[in-house]
Amino acid sequence: MVSMKDIAKACGVSVATVSKALNNQKDIGEETKNHIRAVAREMGYFPNSSARALKTNKTFNIGVLFADEAQSGLTHDFFSAILDSFKRTVESRGYDITFINSSRTGGGMSYLDHCRYRGFDGVVVACVDFHDPYVTELVDSNIPLVTIDHVFNNRTSIVSDNIAGMRDLLTYIYECGHRRIAYIHGLDSAVTNSRLSSFYRTAEQLGLDIPDEYVLEAPYRSTEGTARMTEKLLDLKTPPTCILYPDDFSAFGGINVIRERGLTIAKDISIAGYDGIRIGRHIDPVLTTLRQDTASIGEKAGEKLIELIEKPKSAIVERVVIKGEVYKGASVGKIK
Repeated sequence: MVSMKDIAKACGVSVATVSKALNNQKDIGEETKNHIRAVAREMGYFPNSSARALKTNKTFNIGVLFADEAQSGLTHDFFSAILDSFKRTVESRGYDITFINSSRTGGGMSYLDHCRYRGFDGVVVACVDFHDPYVTELVDSNIPLVTIDHVFNNRTSIVSDNIAGMRDLLTYIYECGHRRIAYIHGLDSAVTNSRLSSFYRTAEQLGLDIPDEYVLEAPYRSTEGTARMTEKLLDLKTPPTCILYPDDFSAFGGINVIRERGLTIAKDISIAGYDGIRIGRHIDPVLTTLRQDTASIGEKAGEKLIELIEKPKSAIVERVVIKGEVYKGASVGKIK
């Protein structure tokens, strides 16, 4: 096995210089650093992760806690896009990621126990039940941690601007001439509460009257739930001219019901989703939605977590808000 001592001998430098080059430290010239790295590659050198951990007191491994209510895992388009961006960001800084066992069946370990057992340098938490005592235990620990789409007072969080997002989406629909607008929102959560409050506030500012029967609830990503709620809305004596759905995926439940009734989307009734997942751009008509910036959310989560890991004394606990944008699509028709 090739050692740093072998590389140092081949390059005619000290072992300390080799170590600095391989660890990308700044107090060494780029030319020397690149030369040492090239020689190391040619000699087939691979750093020993255990030795590296002993020397740096870091494992360069980050835990990912992710468990959505629908148990869709990495088929969850929105969060898989965020995690892909997060993964690319931390890997570019030399970190690996490992998913935390969300079922807690492995020997009865809590999330915190699992993190300590694996020796994670930090953890990112997304799409879980944030009221779960096991999640609270992890959040209250001393492990560097960043949450996505949920805010704790003592932790850095990366959140979408759900208030501005719903405001912009509803305003666009209003500008298309719609006045009877219904909203099927997701189950109770911080995200839902922000969007729902913004929906009512924006409606008030626009002078819209929102009857109670126009606001219904269905789980996120539940096409069955949104199908049932869509049927209720279409059966009203005065049905809405536009329906907002909890997310793009759940909108397919409404689309199916609308088409089964022989109605044409955008012509007979308009719809809009939320998230901006790719599949929404490949249906007819193209789905109008609020496209969330998943790339920025994942990238910022990675940057902030590494900052907490590598600069614990100067890193600031903060809430980072990422704005989305209305993707107009073609599923909201204009009313004169």
